[in-house]
Amino acid sequence: MNKRRLATDGAPKAVGPYSQGIEAGGFVFCSGQVGLDPQTGELVEGGIEAQATRALRNLGAVLDAGGLSYADVVKTTVFLTDIADFAALNAIYATYFPDPPPARSTFAVAALPKGAAVEIEAIAVRRGV
Repeated sequence: MNKRRLATDGAPKAVGPYSQGIEAGGFVFCSGQVGLDPQTGELVEGGIEAQATRALRNLGAVLDAGGLSYADVVKTTVFLTDIADFAALNAIYATYFPDPPPARSTFAVAALPKGAAVEIEAIAVRRGV
């Protein structure tokens, strides 16, 4: 099996032994994205809405690096440090994914890197494969 690393300056650089995304067998696996500004490496200000928006923009940049879009996403996993942010997350999330939206799991977690409130990872499929 061949696999190809996806990398972009439009999302924060990997800070450990992982890739922003990997393409293999027609699938693209995107590492979790938090609300970090890719230029500064700092969390954006503005609470869950701003962080969710930035995380999804970061995710979109990784997808774009693979020649894909939000329409190609089939599964996401969302991690929230406060499950009370679920409705606010949904309001932002719904604006990024066309109908039908991808399958999704959402978990409340104790903490996320850099003190983030939300992290979103995705699996996409290349059309025609």
